Amino acid sequence: MAPPSRLRGLLFLLLIYAAMPVVGLLYTPWAIWSRDGAVAACHAWCRVVRRVARVVAGIETEVRGTPPTGEALVAGKHQSFLDIILIYGAVPRGKFIMKRELVWAPVLGQFALRIGCVPVDRGRRGQAIRKMLADVASGQADPGQLIIYPQGTRLAPGAKAPYKSGTAALYQELGQPCVPVACNVGLFWPRNGIAIRPGRAVVEFLPPIPAGLPSPEFLQRLEAEIEPSSDRLMAEAGFVARG
Repeated sequence: MAPPSRLRGLLFLLLIYAAMPVVGLLYTPWAIWSRDGAVAACHAWCRVVRRVARVVAGIETEVRGTPPTGEALVAGKHQSFLDIILIYGAVPRGKFIMKRELVWAPVLGQFALRIGCVPVDRGRRGQAIRKMLADVASGQADPGQLIIYPQGTRLAPGAKAPYKSGTAALYQELGQPCVPVACNVGLFWPRNGIAIRPGRAVVEFLPPIPAGLPSPEFLQRLEAEIEPSSDRLMAEAGFVARG
């Protein structure tokens, strides 16, 4: 694997965050008029990030598999901000359960709310899940692809954490198929710091898990799909797990 570069990383981050208000301003009239405008703005910024990643940081990004186009739960491996960008950019109407403090982030927070993201206080993820379940039951939730990270946090490549029951609760309530997503992106854009490493960053949409499985079976299958596939993608990029 190529060595990381803090200088490249700093330039990359400066450019993509500088582009955020520019894209937001260009799309604001459409976003005010229609939620479609907010979705288009977020997709446009995702494309900008991928171009800048290639030109400035030397990161080639690739989306494999078949992203869902209808309503579905998307459950992904979470290693850095890059998997958020690649997954969201690949689906037509994605939305997230997000940290409430992001609501106050300029541009990002306003557009996140406009596309249907659900803010939640830190440490109260269960509250967000209950709200989401209530919205689903009452028909208030906007159609689209709910993107969730079943381990609940960003993890460094090779790190392990349990798959949480909230994902199974959403799966049961939505009654929709779940599309697992594997990735290796943390090898190139880490969860912490600015040292960017060139290479091929991949997210892979795996075959959907059908609706209707019992929660324990669903979680077991979800983990059995995501973890080996993520390990395969990381090994493909030259990562060797310690121990």
